[in-house]
Amino acid sequence: MLSNEPVRRGARVMLRNERVPGSTLPLCDDTSTRPMSLSNDIRIVTQSDHIEGLLARYRETIADDFEGYRGHIYRVLSYALHFLGDEETDRPTIEAALVYHDIGLWSDRALGYLEPSIARAQQDNATEGWGYDAELLHDIIYWHHKVTPFRGRNADVVNAVRRADWVDASAGLVRMGMPKPCVAEVRRTIGDAGFYDTLKRIGPELTGSLFKSIPGLLQVYKI
Repeated sequence: MLSNEPVRRGARVMLRNERVPGSTLPLCDDTSTRPMSLSNDIRIVTQSDHIEGLLARYRETIADDFEGYRGHIYRVLSYALHFLGDEETDRPTIEAALVYHDIGLWSDRALGYLEPSIARAQQDNATEGWGYDAELLHDIIYWHHKVTPFRGRNADVVNAVRRADWVDASAGLVRMGMPKPCVAEVRRTIGDAGFYDTLKRIGPELTGSLFKSIPGLLQVYKI
């Protein structure tokens, strides 16, 4: 069983403006904001009753990909909170957004899944009276594949999740300033459970071929 206890390894506070060893990316990909001081000491979240409750609604829909998607959510959450310096003010909305951020792949069987994912998140938020910040919920989901920094309300939170998703979706090949030891520790602690196989499979599965999946995939990437 995964636990809710933080996992920490090899603490070292990095100096402001310092580059991560072995990385060509600065600690912040937005030069208009203050660079981040990221430590190699990361708190890894492996269990959240909030996430489990929301995600359970879609267990049958996600089916065999459930554990892989669940692990992706927790890895992205761990990276995002680290980018935020473990500031948890917006954590409930972040967790909700992460549950829904890719859900349209399964619920709507669509590669252009951002809008369906947002629609389901907003509908459930309103119907169930959860009270999550609707604008933040929208922006986290809509911009999580944005290549360049998001500028707008709650940019720090939106960009933390955006960077975190890039780190995990690329299996750490794109680190967005996340220290390499943090990525290694998160990936050791939370296994992929077939998530990366799902990423390779689902496009051709939904469209019939890899070539036909390209237009749909391009819809989710934002400049």
